[in-house]
Amino acid sequence: MRNYRYGRYVYGPDPLALPFDVRGAVDEMGDSILAGADPADALRDLLRRGLGDRAGRRGLDDLLRRVRDRQREIRGSGRLDGILEQARALLDTAVGQERAELFPDPGDEARMREADLDALPADTAQAIRQLAGYDWRSPAARQTFEQLRELLRSEVLDSQFRGMRQVMQNPDPQAMQRVKDMLADLNEMLAADARGEHTQADFDRFMERHGDLFPDQPQNLEELVDSLISRMAAAERLLRSLSEGQRQELAGLMASALDDAGLAAEMARLADALRARRPELDRAGMSGGVQMSGEEPLGLGDATTALAELADLAELETALGQDYPGASLDDIDEEAVRRAFGRQAVDDIEALRRIERELERQGYLTRNAGQLELTPKAVRRLGDTALRRIFSDLSFGRSGDHDLRDAGQAGELTGTTRAWEFGDEQPLDVPTTVRNALLRGGRPAPGRPVRLAAADFEVAETERRSAAVVSLLVDLSYSMQLRGTWAAAKQTALALHALLRSRFPQDAIQVVGFSNYARELRETELAGLGWDMVQGTNLHHALLLAGRHIDKHPDHEPVVLIVTDGEPTAHLQRDGRSWFGWPPSPETVELTLAEVDKMTRRHAALNIFMLADDARLSAFVDNVARRNGGRVLQAAPEHLGEYVIRDFLRTRGVSRR
Repeated sequence: MRNYRYGRYVYGPDPLALPFDVRGAVDEMGDSILAGADPADALRDLLRRGLGDRAGRRGLDDLLRRVRDRQREIRGSGRLDGILEQARALLDTAVGQERAELFPDPGDEARMREADLDALPADTAQAIRQLAGYDWRSPAARQTFEQLRELLRSEVLDSQFRGMRQVMQNPDPQAMQRVKDMLADLNEMLAADARGEHTQADFDRFMERHGDLFPDQPQNLEELVDSLISRMAAAERLLRSLSEGQRQELAGLMASALDDAGLAAEMARLADALRARRPELDRAGMSGGVQMSGEEPLGLGDATTALAELADLAELETALGQDYPGASLDDIDEEAVRRAFGRQAVDDIEALRRIERELERQGYLTRNAGQLELTPKAVRRLGDTALRRIFSDLSFGRSGDHDLRDAGQAGELTGTTRAWEFGDEQPLDVPTTVRNALLRGGRPAPGRPVRLAAADFEVAETERRSAAVVSLLVDLSYSMQLRGTWAAAKQTALALHALLRSRFPQDAIQVVGFSNYARELRETELAGLGWDMVQGTNLHHALLLAGRHIDKHPDHEPVVLIVTDGEPTAHLQRDGRSWFGWPPSPETVELTLAEVDKMTRRHAALNIFMLADDARLSAFVDNVARRNGGRVLQAAPEHLGEYVIRDFLRTRGVSRR
């Protein structure tokens, strides 16, 4: 018998995985785009927010918040002058222990020693240098002073090489020599690289010999140099964060420690090599210091680590902010994210990058001359989503013909039937259904029921409704944006397009935008369309265009829907130029009403949706309703789409019970 083992597919992308679903991302971008944002800004807003539970990933804003929280935590972790305090405390302890040893001795030598101790400089570094050759009488004082020197050596080395303090905690007699050898080899390797003679094999040999001194385990020379420069810049930033007196004292301590360890020359050579390799280090060194608010004194190595991490977080904050020209998710350093927040945060960044890639790969976004644009597919998606949202708000149920799948659409019964399909809502033809069951199973025995199968059911077909010619006239004036109604108007236009495309494909739709002039708008223009910062609400021109559209389809049922927040204030003159006047001139009103009368003669009812509670607008639309017989509805922006779609379905004779 053959055995099989099952496990995760590890040979590349899962061939059976579903395509990455970015439709939710398109919908969220659509909300921003309909409100007036361009696709690039809408995508940036989406990446800031993330997709939450739907994608299981956080956005850039959440990561930014975590960066800033971490920055505050580090700044509150302690004081940068801790090493000065520790060094002064140990020095005072050693001197006190020596004085205690000398005090009982009445001899002149003891008094001379006390005089030497009294004459020690106030500067800690100078005092340590002066005591370097002092012959301690007290064994305890000698031990304390050696502890001070070891502390300074380990802290200074740890400020340059992260983790060196742990290496030096229990130094064997050869420990310092190993550090000297490492520095010599490192300087030789940097010199060879400057000459173009360095190879990866050289670096591998270096790490074989000295790898235990580098806990970060860099993989090549560049990674090692990055780490060293980060520490070097942080150490210089530490010095700039102190007062002038503290800065001089700490610089003296560091120089004293390096001299004492015999490392001053090699460390100076390393600093010169790093500056030659990265000249920007000197420019970065001109930046200001860092304010720390904690009470706990930090050692030199810990303070340097804190400032290095703050520098990394500052760069990460800039990259996550994406607020500079040409910003891209590729600018975010995954390694910096991993160091700060772990693998999950890296996965969050990769999920956001995937959204950006998939929006282009799946045909929702495209780049034209470097500009991000919505594709027709994306615009159709926005319309479908807008329509779906509107139908979810409608109070009626799902009966009627909106979702019919047969040839008829909510017309009269034709007298014919067809086989039932899943989702059909047409009336069930009971006689034909029972007949099919009898033909299939034969006549049942007396008293036994007729057993029906799914294949037996038939539904009654309905007549196809006549086609309609639809004109939606949308006000593009600046007041639409000022009143916050512009996004709702665009969403309504897209939803109407989607409704006709999917449910009434035989209908002919036209969307006309009007401000000082009117113009026909294609579906692909609607999503990114902006309002017009011009004077004039030229309903006269809009009705002219709508009338031409209706005349092109004489056999269609005319439907005209008007969305506006103001009375007409402009008209088209004989020479084709727009004329504006406020208050509206008699000629503007006369010409607009003349087009209304033409619509009435075409049997086209004008249904007007008012988006403002304005007395002059109300008077005008009431006059239009009396002359034309259409309806006037005052709609809040959040319900505009619902009102327009409901009115259109009513006009088309769709019953929604």
